[in-house]
Amino acid sequence: MKTRLHRRGTALVLGAAIAATLSVPAVSGAGLEVANTPTAADSAVLNQWNAIAQAQTIALRPTAHGQSRGIAMVQGAVYDAVNAIDRGYQPYLLDVVDLDIDPSASYSAAIATAAHHVLVEIVDATQVPTLNATWADNLAAIADGPSEDEGVAAGAAAAQAMIDFRENDGFLDPFVFDIGTEPGDWRPTTPTALDPDAWVGNLKPFLIETPDQFRSRGPNRLNSGIYTREFNEVKELGSLTSTTRTADQTTAAIFWQAPPIALWNPLFRNLSTEHEFDAVEEARLLAMINLAAADAAIACWNDKYYWNFWRPIAAIREADTDGNRHTIADPAWQSLFDPSTETTPPLGTPPFPDHPSGHGCLSGAVLNTARDFFGTDRVAFDVNSGRFPGQPRQFERFSDAIDEIIDARVWGGIHFRTADEQGAFIGKQVAHWIDHHYFQPVRGNRPTK
Repeated sequence: MKTRLHRRGTALVLGAAIAATLSVPAVSGAGLEVANTPTAADSAVLNQWNAIAQAQTIALRPTAHGQSRGIAMVQGAVYDAVNAIDRGYQPYLLDVVDLDIDPSASYSAAIATAAHHVLVEIVDATQVPTLNATWADNLAAIADGPSEDEGVAAGAAAAQAMIDFRENDGFLDPFVFDIGTEPGDWRPTTPTALDPDAWVGNLKPFLIETPDQFRSRGPNRLNSGIYTREFNEVKELGSLTSTTRTADQTTAAIFWQAPPIALWNPLFRNLSTEHEFDAVEEARLLAMINLAAADAAIACWNDKYYWNFWRPIAAIREADTDGNRHTIADPAWQSLFDPSTETTPPLGTPPFPDHPSGHGCLSGAVLNTARDFFGTDRVAFDVNSGRFPGQPRQFERFSDAIDEIIDARVWGGIHFRTADEQGAFIGKQVAHWIDHHYFQPVRGNRPTK
């Protein structure tokens, strides 16, 4: 779907908060220089607004999967705004030819405007004055004139295209839960604690075709040998009182219980600096990983409520009902992710079905997208978690992190291994779909990394 905008430099009014701020006059582009190379200042503005979007979208929704929609909207719009100036890659929602932004437009103005205009539409109204002030500060640092005006026009057009695209997309739509009572049926550990963002499973995708496009093979049969093995694995390694889980496995399990957008966006800001990506390349990377994460969450939650499979805590406590003589019930079993494990914020069993793993889906999508973007799996990096400030996990390859995340969800006692592996595979499928259908170069001087 494309939004066609026919007048270059037209100011777009996005609600009363924006109407009260800067307006953009129509400009012809006359007198602008043709050459325009993104600068370090442009990258700084890009990173500033990515960090703002990360914080705002985490505050907006209580769950990691619920957060993915907001930052995907921001980074998709920022990409389109930057690409409307550079035109090196396939646009996402904009028709850059019809929009006809002058190539000397300010990248900083485009980035700040796109991010700001999307955020003020989706965050709590109390946050808008702060966002307005930051946007005004960004524009104050840019020389007045046609370059700034064109950049603002690009950002406003990209933001409006995204807002229009996401209208009536299923955000916060009512959801009917199927809470079962039979062996294998999902049931919440705390009956009144239900997923506040179950609507994600029916959300309109950003890039994939349908929410159920990448349906998983599903959980294992309760009487199968592989179910028995995985049952015993999580019962032992994921127990609150496990004697076989190592100290590092315990640390890893807790480390990864953090919002994926808070793990991956700072990482890719850092890698962009380390690899000397300019603002055009970094905007493309941030759009790709966040749109991939959003669609992976949609695919994952659609799959979760399709299979509606019980969590290990229910399976272990009620194993005497599962028809499998090799699984032994422990009615008092607790996972490592019990509130008694002291960490901030408190741990707990997530209030939605086991299969597939949400972290596997989102992180699998992000890290496979990164591998496609960089053109190699072998990229060394440190990733930080708010669970252990200043104590990063270190990896030599993107796939090494995926492998640890798969293990960590078992070590935490909240997933069967198959849920983790199939979640990561859903993420991989989403990433490869994006790599084959979106964000491709349209001229030879900006090859993919």
